[in-house]
Amino acid sequence: MAFTIVTVMVVLLLLGFPMMIPLIAAAFVGFYDLFHGFGKMDTMVQQMLGGIRPASLIAVPMFILAADIMTRGQSADRLINMVMKFIGHIKGGLAVSTATACTLFGAVSGSTQATVVAVGSPLRPRMLKAGYKDSFVLALIINSSDIAFLIPPSIGMIIYGVISNTSISELFIAGIGPGLLILVLFSAYSILYAHIKGVPTESKATWGERLASVRMALWPLGFPVIIVGGIYGGVFSPTEAAAVCVLYAIALEFGVFRSLTLPDIYRIAKSTGLITAVVFILVAAGASFSWVISFAQIPQALLGAVGITEMGPIGVLVVISIAFFIGCMFVDPIVVILVLVPIFAPVVKGVGLDPVLVGTIITLQVAIGSATPPFGCDIFTAIAIFKRPYIEVIRGIFPFTAMLLMVATALIFYPPIALFLRDLAFR
Repeated sequence: MAFTIVTVMVVLLLLGFPMMIPLIAAAFVGFYDLFHGFGKMDTMVQQMLGGIRPASLIAVPMFILAADIMTRGQSADRLINMVMKFIGHIKGGLAVSTATACTLFGAVSGSTQATVVAVGSPLRPRMLKAGYKDSFVLALIINSSDIAFLIPPSIGMIIYGVISNTSISELFIAGIGPGLLILVLFSAYSILYAHIKGVPTESKATWGERLASVRMALWPLGFPVIIVGGIYGGVFSPTEAAAVCVLYAIALEFGVFRSLTLPDIYRIAKSTGLITAVVFILVAAGASFSWVISFAQIPQALLGAVGITEMGPIGVLVVISIAFFIGCMFVDPIVVILVLVPIFAPVVKGVGLDPVLVGTIITLQVAIGSATPPFGCDIFTAIAIFKRPYIEVIRGIFPFTAMLLMVATALIFYPPIALFLRDLAFR
């Protein structure tokens, strides 16, 4: 049956069907084969509905909606402007500002693709004008957006937490350390690049301009305070924090900034609804697919074939990292999480690994794969947004990929990078 399922998925993918169709078709074929007919198809429907039943998933459309409101309003621009006023004048400061802005917006949106659009659109023209090569600019934007997948509220962590039954609050806090480490590495590389290439600096802002930018960004800076502070302080659950973020975004953009009007609500709601529908269909299809392969004992056979059951914790983490990294080079991150997490779950439990550490490493590998050729989804987002050819978009990504892999390796061998804040907050 494993061969049939893989064949169905590969053929449909090669024919150009969106990923939800191969997942549903493979699950359908698996159910038919397991029960020798269509008599148990109601079980497939039950598994799909069960996949989207957890209340924690409500946070996904909420964070998507909040990010959409802020992207269309002034919040993103105000955050970017504040960062530029403080560090835009140093050597490589514009590049460092871009990476920092991606981190700040990631603490608002939780989406890599939303970060590419919100930060890349205003800053790419400015970086090109300052003398940076477009290949470097595109690579910086694409890979810095990966930080949004680690810094809370990470949509990838929400999906992982639901599937693996791991605390989403702990996952959120654990992602902060690796996210900040990536920002430091990207900033150092950007400064080195600017010195080597002789990129000129921008004019230094006065303290009056800096204070004015801080005042303008104070309201948007409330988002990470709500998310991290609320969860850390035990005021909100992640789902409640998502709902509060939506209310806060509406209050800012429609009330305080008056950057949006009532007709904008329909367009924003429609956009959020479409994205949410795709995500939830994928989650439902992934749940039924995971049930089929688990019932058929396919994961056990695959893991036994590679000898992972005899490996220690380090070996298991290395195999998991490779599997997720390669998977996201070809397939949407959410799909990879849905398919692979249930496969590795028994092994993770068997060797006694901390599920929060595993979730952080998986989220990082998913983010890396999303920006890695041949089919990383962030690459194609950049192609669509910036209208640049594929080769130019991927030309400069490899130094950033190397730094991301360094962080992933450090997490495997030194877990406190992720677990220190988690232990401080919840232990």
